[in-house]
This record gives sequence, structure tokens and C-alpha cells, in this order.
Amino acid sequence: MTTRLPPLGYWMGGQGSRYELNTPALVLDLDALERNIHRMAEAMRGFGRKLRPHAKSHKCVRIARAQIEAGAVGICCATLDEAEVMAANGISGILVTSPVTTAMKVSRFIELVGGAPDTMIVVDNADNAGALAAAAERAGVTASVLVDVELGFGRTGVLSVDAAEALARAIAACPSLRFAGVQAYGGHLQHSADHGARLDLCRRAHGFIRDIVARLTSIGMPPEIITGGGTGTHAIDGIEGPFTEIQAGSYVFMDAEYQDITYEDGSDWPFENALFVQTAVTSINVAGTVTTDAGTKSFALNGPKPRIATPGLSGAAYEYSGDEHGRVRLGAGMVQPKLGDRLECVIPHCDPTVVLYDAFHCVRQDALAEIWPVDARGRR
Repeated sequence: MTTRLPPLGYWMGGQGSRYELNTPALVLDLDALERNIHRMAEAMRGFGRKLRPHAKSHKCVRIARAQIEAGAVGICCATLDEAEVMAANGISGILVTSPVTTAMKVSRFIELVGGAPDTMIVVDNADNAGALAAAAERAGVTASVLVDVELGFGRTGVLSVDAAEALARAIAACPSLRFAGVQAYGGHLQHSADHGARLDLCRRAHGFIRDIVARLTSIGMPPEIITGGGTGTHAIDGIEGPFTEIQAGSYVFMDAEYQDITYEDGSDWPFENALFVQTAVTSINVAGTVTTDAGTKSFALNGPKPRIATPGLSGAAYEYSGDEHGRVRLGAGMVQPKLGDRLECVIPHCDPTVVLYDAFHCVRQDALAEIWPVDARGRR
């Protein structure tokens, strides 16, 4: 995907150019992004863990490259579409974190391995492993495969230690496959609001993972890679988890959803809000409110409401007023914005908000610095 030319009137680097965008627009604060990438890289080095961050949060080659330059060993991709785009742009160390099971996708994955041999994938079923093995044998390649472990979310993964052993043996029995380790990701653990409750949940998950690792080690199949964790549990997993690497993704942007959970008792999150939706005021006729041009088509709906970050309006409530419209309910003493004023909102949930836009409008303070495409948006 190529970056669209900026609309007439954009000028890079001009003072105030941040507030001359074609709204609704996705605004990325490069200074905050860079600090977030650095802080997570430093945290993982301190924990003695590797980092393979999830590209599903940003779907952007420039951001993936910056993460690797900061020390990440590769990236995770939730879909084959993401993986193909990243590999085509020279990103290495890709792990596809969901099984692919249709004949078309199996064939595409094996083709991807042919061009990027260090690409890996997870399976939770021996028949799926067999299909990958047959396709790999036909193509004359060896595919690296991990056993996917279910931690209570009920999505994908094997459910027991015995099942993990059986699947690992099935993978190892295929000459065209290489058993690379285990993935154990608990999406439901990431947003447990109370730190103490999140710690307890993680420790139970860690025990199950350790039991699987111990069993595999006892049969001469110690996992080379034990991958999992995320932004919400990265510190718990980094300090005491069984993982060799962590899959955190949302830390690059942070969002309102993560602001609703406690990082650690008495501690603030080490990551900053870096991603915003900018919207413009389109009507001011109703007392105590203004209407904007960012409605339900501009924000992910599976999280909290957008939170206004614009100074002077940070306590105002943002509501949806239709597909193309938002409503800001002003608090007592707030000065009503004028027609055309730009407001910026912390996004509710970063991953599904990003896919609504073609590009990141990258800013430094009040200046538009660059425009980066959301490279892996859409289906191929």
C-alpha cells in the first residue's frame, strides 16, 4: 500500500500544521511512540526476556522496523495478511500467532516460508500440522511450528499437558516440520483491572505452562521458544513468568482500555498515550454540547468511549451521535469550542481503531512531520 498524497493545504513541519489535517485523522505522536518503544525494550532487557511485539496493534512496517532496531527479535502477526506484508518489506522473525487451516491459507503460508524461512506459525490440532507438513514437503521447505496452548480464554490452543505432548510429537514426526516451541497467550489476562487479581491469574497460567514445558523436556523435546504475554501482563510475565519472549503490542500507543487497569499498586504505566483521533467541531447550536465529525466509523466500539485529550476539555464526555458524528458534553465552566476547532481523543482500543484509517499522521509537538501508511490494513 502506498501513502496517499497529502490533501492540498498540508505542509510538513510547519508550525501548527498538526491542526490542519483532513478530519477525522489518526494522529501519532512520534516522540511518545519512540519513548514507548525504548521503555519496553529496556524493560525486557532488564527482565532477561526477548521481545517479539505484536504488529496487529499498528500494522505498520515503519513501526515494526523501529521495534526491531530497538532490540526486538522479530514481530508477531495475528493474520497471514499481516505476515505477508511485513515479510515483503524485509521484516524478519515473524510468528503467525493464529492457526491457518484452509487449503488456500496453508499454501500461502508455505509460500511465505519459502521466501522468509524464519517465519513460524502455531497449531492446536494434529490434522492442521499434517496439512502444513504435506504442503511444506511439496514445496521443498521446512516450516517451524509451535504448539498453541489455551489459557482459559476459550479461543485456540490445546487444553491439557497430554494434548500438548501429543501435538508436539505429531509435529516432530513430520520431516518437513520443525518443532519450535510453545505459544501460551492469555488475552483475557491483559485487561484484568486489579493488579492483584491479574497477578493471581498469571501465576495460575504460569503453572500450567511450566507443567507443559516440564513434560516436553522430560521426553527430550524442550521448547526452544516459550512465547506469550502482552502489554497488560508484561511486567508480571517478565519478572516471574516461564516465557523466553513476550508478545506485547499495545504499549506502542496505549489506549483508554489500558488506562482503565492498574499497572502496579501505587505505580503509573511507564507508557504514554501516543495515538489519537483528531476530529473537528461541525455544530455548536445545542447548549452544553458541540457536534464533531467523528462518529462510530472513526473509533473501535469494543472498548470505553474516546477520552478527550485537548487541554481545557479533558473532563468533557465524548459520545457517539451517529456513524459520522460525535457529541461532546461540556462540563461546568468549560469554554465552548468554536466551529472548525480541532479536538483530539485518546483512542478506545488501538488495534481495531487503526484499521479504520489509511495512514498515521505523524507529529512532533504541533507540527506534522510525516505520513506513514497503515501497510497491512485490509485483506489481500
